[in-house]
Amino acid sequence: MLYTIKNNEITVTVSDRGAELWSVKRGDCEYIWTGNEDFWPNRAPLVFPVCGRFFEAKYTAKGKVYDLPCHGFIRPSTLTVTEHTDTAICLELKASEETMNVYPYDFVLKVWYILEGDKLTNRFEMINPGNEVLPITVGGHPGFNVPLEGKGAFEDYYIEFENECSPDKFIFSESCLLTGKKEAFPLEKGKILRLRHDLFDNDAIFLSRADSTVTLRSDKTDRFVKLNYPDMPYVGVWHKPLLKAPYVCIEPWCGMPGYDSVMEDMETRPDMFRIEPGSSKNVEFSMIFG
Repeated sequence: MLYTIKNNEITVTVSDRGAELWSVKRGDCEYIWTGNEDFWPNRAPLVFPVCGRFFEAKYTAKGKVYDLPCHGFIRPSTLTVTEHTDTAICLELKASEETMNVYPYDFVLKVWYILEGDKLTNRFEMINPGNEVLPITVGGHPGFNVPLEGKGAFEDYYIEFENECSPDKFIFSESCLLTGKKEAFPLEKGKILRLRHDLFDNDAIFLSRADSTVTLRSDKTDRFVKLNYPDMPYVGVWHKPLLKAPYVCIEPWCGMPGYDSVMEDMETRPDMFRIEPGSSKNVEFSMIFG
């Protein structure tokens, strides 16, 4: 089911399936990718309780082996709407027998979308109602139409970090898993990544040590999307490889995929929040639609 929040400037649509952002419109401009299956059937999915994938889609926890699909299990899950006002909505996912079969931990996830002027905040509240430490992480995967409002071509758009930075790029294996290697990823003027379809021939570009504010823009239009993600140490840029796809995803993540050829244990793997019983952890990122 689809739900709407809006103000005088922006109308936002959210699906209860995966708490996925479905649409953001300002005037006649649709910012969110429309889910054309010829290029990518999703729009702006979330990733939870892991980011990315494991080697052979398996990991260990509590002495057992579990199967977990890429990006976890939130995308096909139906969340419960617990609050809904004109400008905010909260969707909730709780541990169930089904989730316990792939992730043996008690949890509550609350996903908020909060609209203030031209800014939409995506907030994640991760709660541990159980009696053991909860290893968990989260990320965003929003796709944006490129070009925006049909103005210009894909190659006319670029991603600009607000402050100069010297990020490192993760080197992935052919299975899109970590190799333990990174390399410097120079940006034009220390800020700019110009879009080309062949950037993604080997899948996503994921960066660490990048600035925490980035804008998708073009000299062909005044339309833009600015993301701010100070809670999230990694950012990815992606569209489906080997296609001239008319969108780009900008993905703030709190975690990373597993290592190639390694069966990881959930209790010890890096880049996981470890939430004590009865405690919670909040992270968020925001998007400004201009």
